[in-house]
Amino acid sequence: MFDLPALRAELSEKYDLTPSPKLAEEMSDIYARMSRVVTPADWIIYAPYVKAINDLKAKRNAVILGHNYMTPEIYHGISDFGGDSLQLAIKATEVEADVIVQCGVHFMAETSKILSPSKTVLMPDMDAGCSLAESITAEGVEEMRRRYPGAPVVTYVNTTAEVKAASDICCTSSNAAQIVAALDADTIIMTPDQYLAQNIARDVPQKNIVWWEGSCIVHEQYSAQDLRDFREWNPGTRLIAHPECPPDVCDEADYSGSTSGIIKYVTDEKPEKALLITECSMASNIADQLPEVDFVGPCNMCPYMKKITLEKVLYSLDTMTGQIEVDPTVAEKARLAVERMIDLSRKLGI
Repeated sequence: MFDLPALRAELSEKYDLTPSPKLAEEMSDIYARMSRVVTPADWIIYAPYVKAINDLKAKRNAVILGHNYMTPEIYHGISDFGGDSLQLAIKATEVEADVIVQCGVHFMAETSKILSPSKTVLMPDMDAGCSLAESITAEGVEEMRRRYPGAPVVTYVNTTAEVKAASDICCTSSNAAQIVAALDADTIIMTPDQYLAQNIARDVPQKNIVWWEGSCIVHEQYSAQDLRDFREWNPGTRLIAHPECPPDVCDEADYSGSTSGIIKYVTDEKPEKALLITECSMASNIADQLPEVDFVGPCNMCPYMKKITLEKVLYSLDTMTGQIEVDPTVAEKARLAVERMIDLSRKLGI
């Protein structure tokens, strides 16, 4: 738990973080990436933090990996690379920096450390967890293996290192169907997202998919009736759902896909109005790239993702606190599961 007043006082002794209209204007090129969703008044507050972090990145030889669910000032202001879980996992293996700052949640930082053990991986807030990752343990994986002897375990990357280590291969929402279809087994165990597994089971009917009953607190809140009500209130709006939503929600949507799939769909289709049935910041982070699309309607916010803030990123990078460590034995086994996912994804051309 952060003592935010103390953190702010410590940072203010080292950096000039006073809101600055002049600096905000000087950094207008960065602001242009988010001006549709970040007010000028807010940008005046954010600009000193963005400058301090970007300057410190160069000093530390650091890169920042920003998940699609980060707020716009993080995603567009300080992230060197943005994307979904698969894109960031691959990028963690490619960067040549000494330090990786993971702007996402804890399991993502673990994944970066697993794939780049020689690098320093920083997590700006260790309390940025994940309800889905916390829904299963390595013992839960073994329980599924006992129930379905011989069935391979496909584990969503939204899991701890220990769970990955107990699995055969990982997947993301963008490659799950292809990975499941490619495995040489009739019965496949998927953990821990029951709704992703149920949606994949319909996409890959030739496999008998069984699942652990975990779910994401953001996506499980949506209902098919919510979508029907929204269509009635806002006719003509394209409804676009993430496959972590229940199957009846995905059925009611016009399109269902991973975060990268959603971005591609909206970019290609350019609907006049769109409702993204996923975490709130998704629409914010692509709004300025697609000015012709009106992103409308309610969304659900991930409280864990929102624990990552500019001041916490600056503090972590300044003090080099929040370093991620993974037991080497666990990391070796978990790395195999993640690398199998990446290798198979590349082989399948995903």
